[in-house]
Amino acid sequence: MVTFNEMRIQKIVEDGELSIDEKIQELREIETEARALQRAASESPMNANDGWDSDLRDVRKALDKLGAKKNSQKSGATL
Repeated sequence: MVTFNEMRIQKIVEDGELSIDEKIQELREIETEARALQRAASESPMNANDGWDSDLRDVRKALDKLGAKKNSQKSGATL
């Protein structure tokens, strides 16, 4: 089953009207969203296997395919 984020990522990657830099910028926004959701899920008593890890993994794969440099954004503080 394809998730909404997978469809968003695929649409961006396959968009012939966007430059590679524009695609990377849009994918970075999705990556930021996925990180925030993953962080919130890890702090929640809800189900830990909620799919956020796979969303983050999918966007990272797409960024790698486009040749994006690794995000210099540091991870959040850990306890």
